[in-house]
Amino acid sequence: MRHLAVDLGGRKSQICTREADAKIIEERQILTAALPAFFEAQPMSRVILETGAEAFAIADAALALGHEVRVVPATLVRSLGVGRRGIKTDRRDAQVLSEVSCRIDLPSVHVPSQRSREWKSMCGMRQALVGSRTKTVNTVRGWMRGRLTRVALGTVSTLPKRVREKCPDRPIFVERQLQAIEQLTVTIRAFDKDFAAIAEEDQICHRLMTVPGVGPLVAICFVATVDDLARFASPHALESYIGLTPGEDSSSERVRITSITKAGNTRMRWLLVQAAWTALRTRPGDPMSEWAMGVLSRKGKRTAIVALARKLAGIMFAVWRDASEYNPTRGATSSPVRTYVIKNS
Repeated sequence: MRHLAVDLGGRKSQICTREADAKIIEERQILTAALPAFFEAQPMSRVILETGAEAFAIADAALALGHEVRVVPATLVRSLGVGRRGIKTDRRDAQVLSEVSCRIDLPSVHVPSQRSREWKSMCGMRQALVGSRTKTVNTVRGWMRGRLTRVALGTVSTLPKRVREKCPDRPIFVERQLQAIEQLTVTIRAFDKDFAAIAEEDQICHRLMTVPGVGPLVAICFVATVDDLARFASPHALESYIGLTPGEDSSSERVRITSITKAGNTRMRWLLVQAAWTALRTRPGDPMSEWAMGVLSRKGKRTAIVALARKLAGIMFAVWRDASEYNPTRGATSSPVRTYVIKNS
């Protein structure tokens, strides 16, 4: 089998093809957009890519043609020799990846489905809009503090109205910020309507939304992050993937358990924490909320919320796996598979 390494670039990419005995048979630059046609002309090969913006689209093209694909994590390529001795060029990078592939079967990250990538992009773009609105709101609040002025409490969507009522003599640059907040709010609400429509039509999302605290945004982001549930052997494996399990810093006879690892998708972890707050506020009598209150009494609020977020991830895993809806009474059974609903996962 040939080993075809590609150092991807936005416009041009460098390829290095080797035979199984590591002999180089072709090296050249090629337009990135022309890579699918290039793969079509190649015999069955192992295609090695580094993670990047274009990696998954190129991986899809290679997989569709029957090639083996390895998308190597960017955190791993340095240890393979990319950029060794302070010398890093596209040609050398492609040579290193193809040479290492001849010696070992390189590990690959999960290549997400088209749906997963599209939903992740939607979630990311909405998050960018919310972040832009937050920054704009903060500039207005900062201007008001400079004038020793405060407005009544309320939602972000009503802030422009409250500022206009409080400061009728506001300058034009502040008014432009208020208009930007209003426009961003309209766009965010349009995104939320799209999320609600998608989640209602998707059976997995529809079932996940039966879990307390889980709405369309959390459900869609969860499905996009997990993509293929078969990748995870248990709820704990998924919780670890999202970064909601404790870390460990042990050596010799010293054993030290640290705070959560915070590995994986930051957005998904943050959304699960927000879902935990919502569940605790809106469903205080639910068994998992009562369990979280017990943790709160012993460990404090922050630890309890993170623990509840981890539990939510495990519950959502089971709802998806079993093609069922959330049932708070399931934790009362003696089944070892179902005890996670009430007990700490």
